Amino acid sequence: MAAFTVSSEVSAALEAGRPIVALESTIISHGLPRPRNHAAALEFEALLRDRGVTPATVAVLDGVPHVGLDAEGVRRIAEEDLAKASVRDLPILAARGASGATTVAATAKLAALAGVRVFATGGLGGVHRGASETFDESADLGTLAVTPITVVSAGVKSVLDIGATLERLETLSVPVVGFGTTMFPAFWLRESGFTLDWSVRDAAEVAGIMAARDDLGLREGLIVANPIPREQQWDPAEHDLVLATAFEAAEKAGVHGKAVTPFLLGFIVDASSGRSLEVNLDLARNNVRVAADIASAWASLRRSA
Repeated sequence: MAAFTVSSEVSAALEAGRPIVALESTIISHGLPRPRNHAAALEFEALLRDRGVTPATVAVLDGVPHVGLDAEGVRRIAEEDLAKASVRDLPILAARGASGATTVAATAKLAALAGVRVFATGGLGGVHRGASETFDESADLGTLAVTPITVVSAGVKSVLDIGATLERLETLSVPVVGFGTTMFPAFWLRESGFTLDWSVRDAAEVAGIMAARDDLGLREGLIVANPIPREQQWDPAEHDLVLATAFEAAEKAGVHGKAVTPFLLGFIVDASSGRSLEVNLDLARNNVRVAADIASAWASLRRSA
């Protein structure tokens, strides 16, 4: 029995050398409200297909990791109550025949195992504020240190310790390049205040970096930091006010440690009257489009090699 399954659509694209982009399922199962999440999942896949790119949404269904879902699989990740599955959870779900929505880490790992080299997400996990005491750091970072996949994201959420996240990525030798920018984005905002050593002009340059890393025999992933378009970002003043209020609320509620970030994110959605959620969707769409261009450039480069 295979450890995971690849859909016929993704298998055909891999065999033909056509562009493919992986999509995570956690953003659908845990990051968006129902039924909005089902519409978003279908929209993300449609954005790729409209650009001639095969979508490979990743999830674990009944104990089997899937790289690429059919319509029923997409419905299930949107409507069923699924566990949130990182890499460490995959063998447990498999042994129990259980289902789970894959995080950035698990999606990257499974997609790379299948041969998919480009992945679009909303934002990466990172180092949490206060991690010097809680040791709370997303498994996304360690996984990308050993997984050869290119991840397009709008940086990390501003509730995290962005500076520490970038330092950790540097320690892990995971390259971060800004897509048309030298400023690392902060998810809802275009700029975090942290500058990047490298930026790229276009998708073709990203594909060239991917090829060079393969030639060097390196196994780390590549993070493409893609800021949300300026006209779509959250108003910075409103963002800062809501974020400050969220931290005050967490302190008053006595929320500490690993419970802080989920509390903050839930509070922010409510306090912003859904504005943060709309920005989340806009940046995810933007990342999918950029990932489609990178996957197409990568497929073209491979064909010409």
